[in-house]
Amino acid sequence: MADTASLVLSKRRDVDPRFSFVRGDASGRDSTSAADLEKERRRKEREDAILNSKRTNAEDQGIKWREKERIVYSAQTLPGEKKDTSLPFPSSYSPEFVESSWYQWWEKEGLFTPEYQCRLPQAVSRSFSLCIPPPNVTGTLHVGHALTVAIQDALARWKRMQGHRVLWVPGCDHAGIATQAVVERKLLREHGRRRQDYSREEFLQEVWNWKNEKGDEIYHQLKKLGASLDWSRACFTMDPAFSTAVTEAFVRLCDSGLIYRSEGLVNWSCALESAISDIEVDTVELSGRTLLSVPGYQQKVEFGTMVTFTYPIEGQEGGVSVSTTRPETMLGDVAIAVHPDDPRYQSLHHKRCRHPFTARLLPIIPDPLISMELGTGAVKVTPAHDHTDFLLSQRHSLPRLTVIGGDGTMTALWSERFEARERVINALMEKKMFRGKKDHPMSLPICSRSGDVIEPMLKRQWFVRCKEMANKAMQAVDDGELQITPHFYTKTWRSWLSNISDWCISRQLWWGHQIPAYRVSLPDAAGSEEERWVWGRDETEARQMVSLKFGLNPDTVTLTQDPDVLDTWFSSALFPFAMLGWPQQTSDLQQFYPNTLLETGSDLIFFWVARMVMLGTELTGQLPFKQVLLHSLTLLEKVKEGNLDPRETGVAMKAQKRDFPRGIPECGTDALRFALCSYKLQGEDISLSVSQVLSCRHFCNKMWQTVRFTLSALEGSAAHLVPLSETSPLSSIDRWVCSRLRTTVKRCELGYESYDLQIVTSALHSFWLHNLCDVYLECVKPVLSPACGGQVERASALAVLYHCVRVSLALLAPFMPYLTEELWQRLQAHSPDAPAAPAAPAAPAAPAAPAAPAASLCVQPYPRSNELDHWRFPQEEADFPFIQEVVRVARSLRAQCHVTKARPDLWVVCSPSQAHTLLHFSSAGPATPPHPSPHLPRPRAARWEWSTTTVTYTWTCRAVLMSLALRTRLRQETENKISALEHKLTNIQDQLLTLQSLREREKRSP
Repeated sequence: MADTASLVLSKRRDVDPRFSFVRGDASGRDSTSAADLEKERRRKEREDAILNSKRTNAEDQGIKWREKERIVYSAQTLPGEKKDTSLPFPSSYSPEFVESSWYQWWEKEGLFTPEYQCRLPQAVSRSFSLCIPPPNVTGTLHVGHALTVAIQDALARWKRMQGHRVLWVPGCDHAGIATQAVVERKLLREHGRRRQDYSREEFLQEVWNWKNEKGDEIYHQLKKLGASLDWSRACFTMDPAFSTAVTEAFVRLCDSGLIYRSEGLVNWSCALESAISDIEVDTVELSGRTLLSVPGYQQKVEFGTMVTFTYPIEGQEGGVSVSTTRPETMLGDVAIAVHPDDPRYQSLHHKRCRHPFTARLLPIIPDPLISMELGTGAVKVTPAHDHTDFLLSQRHSLPRLTVIGGDGTMTALWSERFEARERVINALMEKKMFRGKKDHPMSLPICSRSGDVIEPMLKRQWFVRCKEMANKAMQAVDDGELQITPHFYTKTWRSWLSNISDWCISRQLWWGHQIPAYRVSLPDAAGSEEERWVWGRDETEARQMVSLKFGLNPDTVTLTQDPDVLDTWFSSALFPFAMLGWPQQTSDLQQFYPNTLLETGSDLIFFWVARMVMLGTELTGQLPFKQVLLHSLTLLEKVKEGNLDPRETGVAMKAQKRDFPRGIPECGTDALRFALCSYKLQGEDISLSVSQVLSCRHFCNKMWQTVRFTLSALEGSAAHLVPLSETSPLSSIDRWVCSRLRTTVKRCELGYESYDLQIVTSALHSFWLHNLCDVYLECVKPVLSPACGGQVERASALAVLYHCVRVSLALLAPFMPYLTEELWQRLQAHSPDAPAAPAAPAAPAAPAAPAAPAASLCVQPYPRSNELDHWRFPQEEADFPFIQEVVRVARSLRAQCHVTKARPDLWVVCSPSQAHTLLHFSSAGPATPPHPSPHLPRPRAARWEWSTTTVTYTWTCRAVLMSLALRTRLRQETENKISALEHKLTNIQDQLLTLQSLREREKRSP
């Protein structure tokens, strides 16, 4: 996590930070124009300003941080045992102390399983289910994952406390490309062996060894975040049960014709030697010649130029000039295309050109797809390596020649593709066919996985037909069956799905779900290019299909399973129902499918959400969920994903080091979760700042100190607390805080129902900090003092304070699970609702009753506003702002008059109704710490002398401080000012007399 006030956050999403950009001239020599120099100068000034500027963020300026005492929970508690809260209460909040032991106890008690619901007194016959977006097994959680967990866990805990049957399933994705790359690097580093040096089975065993050793780190981090996941149902996408679901999905989709095998152009990463999907291709826009770093090349490679060369026309003089940004692909040219209406080439239609290196004849074909304005108007056609050319080959029945191998080597030249580019240009120059090179704006496709430049490659692959399923997904949103929140994403949803292409699901990897399809080979068909494919849940089923599909004897053929694996997103798209046991009709599938909600980041709307909707609807006949809740991305998450140039990232890290020379302070899980949920989650990107997290850490300490005060008051009192339903506030300030709590509960209900957690966190923060601590605690401290004579008032105030704190902890529990559990458990000793001692065991013949729920805040009823209807006092809530205004004015007067220890009378000139309000809230007078507050006497008609009083006018009243000492001091100060003014006036009068005398002399002089 980093301070966003220090980060240079770029919006240039089209620039990939894996590449550094170097401009150059057409000759290959680096050149720097005046515009480039000016741009560099401005960037240097901006970087210097960032590194030398002082922090101006108002929040950052308000944060004062010093290292806190490290407090550790030292009791000998075995894993799974309940934490001992009878130990002395530490003097200050410490995340390390608070977060110790609780999660293991929650997990052992089974509080996060849906089966626990039957033990809850508030249980209702409703379910709530959702799945976590499965993080990659290779990675660690970043702040984006933390945001997702904080939101999902808040919703899951809220529903669980409401008595719903909650199932939140954890999962982890096998991440085919990423995991294989990690293990390959590990084997090369430790053993000096490449993947190809192992058999497939040996390599997969190495991957499983790595996964078993390192793969649980994600789960440990989720537990550290306090995620209330049902770990008994944890799901890994390569588990046997999940693999069965993937195979079943593939077979069913093949049977229905939605999966087919075909030759087509795919996005090929030479670095991975695998195909990738369209949405895994990023685009870098180049304005001209640019040198880029490409994986596998030591020297930077030139892009953004247009090369023009000439093909000689067979049988006549002259030639046809063509332009291309990829001259190396001319080795695979099979034709030249021109627009039929282009007058430059109308006489050349259907004539042929001779290829200079292969002697192949290239027909000149007219096609309206060609632009007359682009380049020379004539286009070289390379069907095996260009999407437009592939379409032309289909129209004109052209051959398709593959000249680039899967590893990026040119098949004819045995050299790398970009090295071959220079060799081709040099050869064209030697043959005097080269016509020049110039800068050319272009879009460069980049593999988001490897950073490699994508090559369109002609491959036979498995594809999913998406058009029909996409139409159903759009229709579900249009009909209101599927709701997307925020609503503006529905336009994005329709735009993408309406332009969807078929999905290539073949990946040339070893780690993943091997495609359950088999190539049929006949004994006498050696060398035949015809492909026959069958599929099945196993080889036996596939052999049966041989007879049904081809009428062949299954025993006479050889079946070879496709070595490719399925795209990782194919298995991830099955998660909402495969995690519940599909294709088996398990009890979980019947109870919790469709899921209640899908909550995830807005960046996954195409990668994951759309594919889940399409495959879920097709395979189960139901939408996988009824509502999609998309949250914004954190800018820190985008930094990690690479939205900044490496140079900008370096500047940001330097600035962060300056702002936090000793590192970012530890704030704890609760502060981080509360801070994340405090932002507006649907809308613009979230700019998470360390100062916000630190502020929430201070809020945690405020809660800690409030409970410490409450416990000390309870322990020093003999009063007996009564349940909340029987607690009636006596004083006006008690009624006000009770009514404010009820209003806060109402706001929380509104926020949760609309999935706007910012409303909830804002209401809770405001009540605890500004109502409970700043006002109510200061008002009741004198009342709760042992010296207070009013026992009835003291007992009432103590009961109100206890229940306000206890209810507030329950309200905060979904966001701050560790801290609220720790504080709630310490309050439990004083609870009037504490459970009685356990009854004697029932007779052996009697049926066993359900066990009582554990004494944990996780499963306590969530506060409801209708339970606090007896605490509704709208008049007190309406009147109290006037009291706060009077107190504010009094404080202002004390500051103006430099009153520190004195307690002068406070006279308030106001209307009769305001006077009644002041009398009604007479106990609120002392609420002006840290100095003794002006008391509020009975308002009456006030008389004063203007020379001895200070008056402050407000919207609703005017207040006057009166005392003999104050009048004396003010009189003396006023007399001193008058004396100084008189002295100044005398000087001015003397100067005027002198000036007048000089003027008279001038008049008399000749």
